[in-house]
Amino acid sequence: MNHRPALGTDPVANHRILQDLFDTVPPGKLELAPGRHELADGLRVPGGWTVRGASAGETWLVARGRTGHPVLHVLGSGVSISDLGLRPAPSDPGEHGGDRGTGLTVGEYLYAGPVTWISDVDIRRVHVDHGELRTANAIGVMGAVRGTALHDVSVTGGYTGVAVHWGAAGADVSSITGQTYHPHDLTISGLRVRDAVEGFYLSSVHDVRVSGGCLRDVEMGFRLLPGDNTDRFVSSSAGLVGANIEISDVCVRWSGPRYAVRVAGWGRSEVDGLVSVLTYRNAVIRDCRLIGAGTQESWSPVLVERAPGVALRGIEAATEGPGKCCELGPGGP
Repeated sequence: MNHRPALGTDPVANHRILQDLFDTVPPGKLELAPGRHELADGLRVPGGWTVRGASAGETWLVARGRTGHPVLHVLGSGVSISDLGLRPAPSDPGEHGGDRGTGLTVGEYLYAGPVTWISDVDIRRVHVDHGELRTANAIGVMGAVRGTALHDVSVTGGYTGVAVHWGAAGADVSSITGQTYHPHDLTISGLRVRDAVEGFYLSSVHDVRVSGGCLRDVEMGFRLLPGDNTDRFVSSSAGLVGANIEISDVCVRWSGPRYAVRVAGWGRSEVDGLVSVLTYRNAVIRDCRLIGAGTQESWSPVLVERAPGVALRGIEAATEGPGKCCELGPGGP
């Protein structure tokens, strides 16, 4: 069933109308009209829903609540989100709040109870605009998430454009008892990030493809990371974490302190302080262009730290380059 609710100027009423729709009727298609639709808080999106606007430049969901909830929080499988602009409310979720304060989060970082994997999520032509804020990520893909695709996504501002991070059972990051959940079967293509701290990162994942990214006016382009606990607490993905990862055709225009790209294999657990190393398999970063220079006395376009199994091919680095690294797309509200 198609739903075309009439939204007005009251953020509380708009939030109630949309959240009641998600919570009380069978999954269907939510079609949002062009305009700037203000919400008192973020929306929880259960499985089976399609959420679509007119375009990322015409239809905007703007959060006003300072709770740190994502504008859209996908918590179930079979969800499609497209042709939307998302403007999160200002927030500072802190070092371990990567799934909060975002425009869009799929999954969760920490789980209090039994976990159900989220799969078959499709995100297309979405623009997250953080404005001048640099303390929260734009899009988070966290924990028990698989079979997810992001295509033609644009980000303005914020900390990390797309943060892909493992999740775990536990009350907080220092009390993880296991197990951990690692995003996989993920595709990101046509990512465009501007004026953020970082374009994207992949932390403790497997079977991920990133292609055709344009990251400009960032402090760092992207990172491939093992996660704090590498693969110590995993069970269902045993032997897979760190395998089958490809990052290709990404252009970075950077001006941060130390590096444009960081590839690391070691992680220090916040549970017990143990340092462990993840062995990557069939992981490659290829055909990337890195333009810029660091601001510290010691810097490098690519920083590799104890990362066996990661191949670097066709990486071009220059301190200057002609033209713009990329075009972002539709502007913010």
